[in-house]
Amino acid sequence: MTNTASTVWQACLSFIKDNIKPQAYKTWFEPIIPIKLSADALTIQVPSKFFYEWLEEHYIKLLRVALVRELGKDAKLIYDVRMENAYSSKQPHTVKIPSSNRKPMYGQNISVPLELNKRELRNPFIIPGIQKVKIESQLNPNYNFDNFIEGDANRLARSAGIAVANKPGGTSFNPLLIYGGVGLGKTHIAQAIGVEIKNKYADKTVLYISAEKFTQQYIDAVKTNSRNDFIHFYQMIDVLLIDDVQFLSGKTGTQDVFFHIFNHLHQNGKQVVLTSDKAPVDMQDIEQRLLSRFKWGLSAELQTPDFETRISILQNKLYRDGVEMPDEIIEYIAKHIKSNVRELEGVLISMIAQASFNKKEFTLMLTKQIVDKFVKNTNREISIEHIQKTVSKYFEIDLATLQSKTRKRHIVQARQLAMFFAKRMTKASLASIGAQIGKRDHATVLHACKTVNNLTETDKQFRKYVEDITKKLTF
Repeated sequence: MTNTASTVWQACLSFIKDNIKPQAYKTWFEPIIPIKLSADALTIQVPSKFFYEWLEEHYIKLLRVALVRELGKDAKLIYDVRMENAYSSKQPHTVKIPSSNRKPMYGQNISVPLELNKRELRNPFIIPGIQKVKIESQLNPNYNFDNFIEGDANRLARSAGIAVANKPGGTSFNPLLIYGGVGLGKTHIAQAIGVEIKNKYADKTVLYISAEKFTQQYIDAVKTNSRNDFIHFYQMIDVLLIDDVQFLSGKTGTQDVFFHIFNHLHQNGKQVVLTSDKAPVDMQDIEQRLLSRFKWGLSAELQTPDFETRISILQNKLYRDGVEMPDEIIEYIAKHIKSNVRELEGVLISMIAQASFNKKEFTLMLTKQIVDKFVKNTNREISIEHIQKTVSKYFEIDLATLQSKTRKRHIVQARQLAMFFAKRMTKASLASIGAQIGKRDHATVLHACKTVNNLTETDKQFRKYVEDITKKLTF
């Protein structure tokens, strides 16, 4: 039987597949296409220059053994690098597979056209049509350690953040996972770490991104067939800060790609910082292999600030804004707004605005009016469980029936309303909402929300359901 490029490459793949992990095989060898076989030289097509570089750096030994087995000791491997939207007509790069008694070296006997060296990795942050090579950190310099007030509720997280900023990738706090409720300063600490590192280590590539944006970039990469470029981009980062990592819940594809990016960064001494609204043990619909890695470093909780810390936060905010306020008013706000820092600052902003626009002085009466309205609107954080119980009681059905698989119309509508209010009144992801309301998926929740919106506009009786339940949940 005469050898062809396809048969030789398939034989090589059989050997390679037995010697590497399935995911690595799928990522780095399945996309390769055999092009031509000429004597002892096999030409293969790879998607990009970075793909080719990765093979040369990590799999050259394996490729050499596989090719020598099939074509003999003088085997050659020629890469045909197909560049996206450019350079497709360039000559292939020829790499001679070293013989068994020679140490393989990265880049051996490679001649890369000068123009090709100018090609940069596809950057998910670049707007199409705009040429920009530098990776922007996406950091807000206003988030720094100087204006993050320390207290008993945040001392561990803040101290760990400073340690990481002083020695990124060189502490046992890798990854550093900061978790806690809404408005307690998770984003502030994560960005402060990035800002401090940029100030101390100008040569390090620092990137802050929300898990939601990371997910969208991954979806776009899959659509444009640039998944490998997406992976390579993130593997180049020295310090990766990912906010609201719980957003990955239920997104198996994104979790898988993040798992491999995380492994690469961690193994190469790069720093990873994560924030979440809950501890790893309480995260739902996150793969165990990923959760186990979240626990490798330090998980630091941010708790509700105590009275003294709340006073300090208010005083610091007033100082930065150049505003003076009587101590009794500051104490009144700190005493009555206990939930989180964001609400503290929200009341203060409302106070300053009211006094400025209406040309009023800061008085205790004005403070009480604003605080009372604020507390009334945020007096409790509505849970998905509370929403389900409220909806079940309204329709006179039990909770088990609401979560059941039945397709009876009035039960389905009740379930859809529960999902609708859960999305509207909580910070939970669609996947998390679905998991808690009858173990549905995120697509079911999305469909439920659209159905409720449509019926509210077209069905008078259904609109009354929404209005009645809204009152029960908010008053």
